[in-house]
Parts: sequence; C-alpha cells; structure tokens
Amino acid sequence: MFLNHFEYFAPQAAKDALDLCDRLGAKAKILAGGTDLLNLMKDKLLKPEYLIDINNVDEFKGIFYEPGKGAVIGAATKISEIERSEIIREKYFALHQAAGELGSVQVRNMATIGGNICNASPAAETPTPLVALGAKVVISSLSGDREMPLEEFILGNGETALAEGEILTKFLLPEPISGSVSRYGYIGLRDAMEIDAVNLAVNLALGEDGRIIKQLKLVMGSVFPRPLVSEEAPEILIGKEFSAELAEEAARAASSESKPISDIRASAEYRREIVAVLSRRLLQEAFSAAQGEV
Repeated sequence: MFLNHFEYFAPQAAKDALDLCDRLGAKAKILAGGTDLLNLMKDKLLKPEYLIDINNVDEFKGIFYEPGKGAVIGAATKISEIERSEIIREKYFALHQAAGELGSVQVRNMATIGGNICNASPAAETPTPLVALGAKVVISSLSGDREMPLEEFILGNGETALAEGEILTKFLLPEPISGSVSRYGYIGLRDAMEIDAVNLAVNLALGEDGRIIKQLKLVMGSVFPRPLVSEEAPEILIGKEFSAELAEEAARAASSESKPISDIRASAEYRREIVAVLSRRLLQEAFSAAQGEV
C-alpha cells in the first residue's frame, strides 16, 4: 500500500500550476481531492513521477452566480461546498442532490467536482446532472482556454478530452430557463456507500400553461462508458401535455437506448429495468415540482 516515489509541487497561482503542467507533461498528475488518485497510486495502477497539488490555487475554487448568466464552479471546489450551496440548491437542484449522495461526509469534504469528472467513471454521481443542466467545461493551458460541452469532454471509462499540458479549471452552468426543474436519482445494491448501479438526471421545463413540456433532457449514468443522453424521450414528450402514459412511454424508450453491462453490482437486464423506473419517477417528480406541487 506504499506510494511510489514522486516529487510534490503545491503552486499558489494558476499560472504556476499551468507552467508545471506544461513542463512536466505526462509524467505528472493533478492532485485535487485525491480520493481517487491516491487509491490508484496505492494499488500501483498509477505511478506518476510528479504530483501537482492545486488546492492552494484560489482561481480554481469557488461557486459564483450572476443572475441571467448562470453559475461558474471552480474545478477544485469541494463536493461538500456544492452540496451546501444555496445557489446550487435553488438553481441546479439535481446537482445538489447528486453531491449529497457522493461517498461519505469525509469523502465529500475532500473530493472535488473536477476530480470526479476527470476520473471519468461511468458510475460517477456528478456527470449526469451536469450534462442534464447543460454544463460546459473550461480547459486551461499556457496557450489559453478552450470550452466544450461536458458530454464531449468525457470520452469513455477513464478517458477525457484533456490534452497534455492542460488542466480542467471551471464548469459553466447556464441560467435555468423559466419554468425548468431538475431532479437526480440512483439505485445501488444497498443503502450504503456504494457505487451506483444506475443513476439518472432529468431537466424539464414547462410552457406558460404549466402543462405542455417545452424542454427536456434525460441523462443516464452507469449504463454506457460515458453519460448517455436520451434522444427518444424528448421526442416523445416535448410539445405535448404531460401524462403518466407518456412518461411511461418515454421511460421505456430511455431504457431501450441504454447499453449497460453485467457486473458484480447488477445485471444488464436489471439496469435496463431500473432506467425505466428512475426515468418514470424523476419525470413525474420534475413535472410536479414545475407545477409547484412539491
């Protein structure tokens, strides 16, 4: 369980962190919360020669909200801070829910949102709500910044669009449209600190009449190598008056789109059924909340 020998850096400014990342390249790993990285190093799955600790870089931390424009979340922001944020709870409720389900209190106090995304686990809690909410990532290097939708950043299990010399520094969340509500849910083997068998997020908006669905994004986790955005559920529901029958049809469509595997946590068949159950439940919850019922 001993870590390999490495050289440790703790830059204080973003420019210094980016300079180190550029200079050390693939021999270095970024240390944020360390809840995933250090375990991989203990298991000898990763043996970086250098660690760049970004916890002291203020430019990479914090939650900032501007009415009408949306929120900016620093990649080194702790999950516990996101869980407790009133702005996240009020404007981006699915992300608030997911943050509260990640690991234990101790893990949430250490883990960062950037680390959770860069680890790129198909079962991770935060990617599905972030994608459902339309989040973009900001990737920084010495040559400047670039942005992309989060669903394009996560390429597969453990794979991201980060190039050598780059650091994920921010998340950009758009201002929620009027009448929108988001919800997150998951199923695990037991009610404990368990990796999700399936998780799912819904972002739904109603028209001015309070019945017709004008926008919907449904995103599935742990049923594909990266967050899977349903194409069929919006086609079934958008432009129509919400009903239990349509919600059931959309849920079954999402289930048919999922491409899960069988493993120790759940069979593929069970996962597909749970996608339908969670889709139906969250669609109903989001619709009721949008109408002010809950």
